[in-house]
Amino acid sequence: MSKHSNDLKESQAAWNQRREQIEKKSPPRDERFTTLSDMDVPLLCTPDDLDKINFDYVRDLGFPGEFPYTRGVQHNMYRGKLWTMRQFAGFASPAETNKRFKMLLERGQTGLSTAFDMPTLMGYDCDSPKALGEVGKCGVSLSSLEDMEELFAGIPLGEVTTSMTINGPAIVILAMYYAMAEKQGVPKDKVRGTLQNDILKEYIAQKEWLFPIAPAVKLVIDTIEYGTLHYPNWNTVSISGYHIREAGATAVQELAFTLADGMAYVEESIKRGIPVDDFAPRLSFFFDVHNDFFEEIAKFRAARRIWSTMMKDRYGAKNPKSWMLRTHAQTAGVSLTAQQPMNNVVRVAIQALAGVLGGVNSLHTNSMDETLALPTDEAVLVALRTQQVIAEESGVANFADPLGGSYLVESLTHRVEQEALGYIKKIDDMGGMIAAVENGYPQAEIANSAYHFQQQLERKEKVMVGVNKYQINEKKRNIDTLYIDRTIEKRQAEKLRTLKQKRDAARVKACLEKVGNDAKSGVNLMPAIIEAVKAYATLQELCDLLRGIYGEYREAGSF
Repeated sequence: MSKHSNDLKESQAAWNQRREQIEKKSPPRDERFTTLSDMDVPLLCTPDDLDKINFDYVRDLGFPGEFPYTRGVQHNMYRGKLWTMRQFAGFASPAETNKRFKMLLERGQTGLSTAFDMPTLMGYDCDSPKALGEVGKCGVSLSSLEDMEELFAGIPLGEVTTSMTINGPAIVILAMYYAMAEKQGVPKDKVRGTLQNDILKEYIAQKEWLFPIAPAVKLVIDTIEYGTLHYPNWNTVSISGYHIREAGATAVQELAFTLADGMAYVEESIKRGIPVDDFAPRLSFFFDVHNDFFEEIAKFRAARRIWSTMMKDRYGAKNPKSWMLRTHAQTAGVSLTAQQPMNNVVRVAIQALAGVLGGVNSLHTNSMDETLALPTDEAVLVALRTQQVIAEESGVANFADPLGGSYLVESLTHRVEQEALGYIKKIDDMGGMIAAVENGYPQAEIANSAYHFQQQLERKEKVMVGVNKYQINEKKRNIDTLYIDRTIEKRQAEKLRTLKQKRDAARVKACLEKVGNDAKSGVNLMPAIIEAVKAYATLQELCDLLRGIYGEYREAGSF
């Protein structure tokens, strides 16, 4: 045995003895100090904790920007380029949201993120009876290419990256964005941004679907294939754990189910005949940042480690960019409280810091008032300033993976990784994530976790400040909230009616027939849908056409 090994063994023994002495003197641990996922973590971590998991795990961590990217996907991390500050925004009409976009860009935001209203998310136009009362309420109303043009008027798409959070009708919205970029004269290789487009997580958690699983996944692969060929710097899918976590999953479940979703898209793309290194570099991810500070940091580090290993070893990717897990993150909406809403500023700051220390590439910070309404200009500015204070004043951006090598963080990273791999193994045994979703497995796991967490809150085993502890009598709401003008529905419907009167009806009809024929034949739908939206076919016209061909998804009840 080498002298280094003997010295290491002796130092670990001394640490263990000292830890035992400390723990004997310590009072029993208060239940509220357990982590959100109920992992049993020690009071004090020492080299012995790393030895238990294989000390080489830490010694061989490597450097940021190198496989397995535990320490981050860039060599110099934020010292080279800060994370993208991308505040989620959208309400009322495209024109009103356009003003919010420009306000945020003027105040230092570095990327756009688009929230759509419920009718848009479900593939209905603003004048549909099913849209009644919902137009512009939870996001921007968008029914046609004309709306998309108004939404991004005066915003140079070749200079700003755009994220769009939409899934069921994502292929239509993406076609509108591509058509608008073409009208702006932006070269295809300069069109940069991300489409969420993660339909599997809709069946698992968010429940905003249109079509049955098989054709819905086929549409996702259509966008991946088309983007790979024509838009090399556009991320055609953002594999999203955020909504899985918001539905009640633990950190480990969020990580496992998200990566399993990503593996399903990789496998389906390979089946399509797309070489893995052609599309994998443009896959991106989207995670939640919840309250348990160190667990969240460990989750991001474990995510990069698992994904890089899977891409390299399981799928045979050769390009290092295919191994990188690049992720956007958003602070936890479900952790915000209507009670004492100013407390949310503190929650968001802590969560944002965890995301940064975890090495995220892009970040949205929630506004203090989002549990009451869509955010006001003032609230969203405080949320943006939270990121800017962390970036410019805290000093954390000066260091790459500053917590790397920490006994606690490394042991937690390993623990999260191993538990997530256990879930992935179960999903593999079921035949993959698509089969698991069809069998309701992740849905049931999340429901059980959500129920367990709610029980803990009600028993006060978990504390939400201002909700089940430190309550005060609030006689009135002490902050202003955003008002959505109720005339938005009428204004949008009138605009759509005018558009239908002035467009070329024959051209629209021919384009829709082409989309229908292509859908029936099984070819890639992106080219036909792009031509249809250029003719100003509407979102619902295209979605209703596909609903008629593919059918609609109905979730089976589970008990």
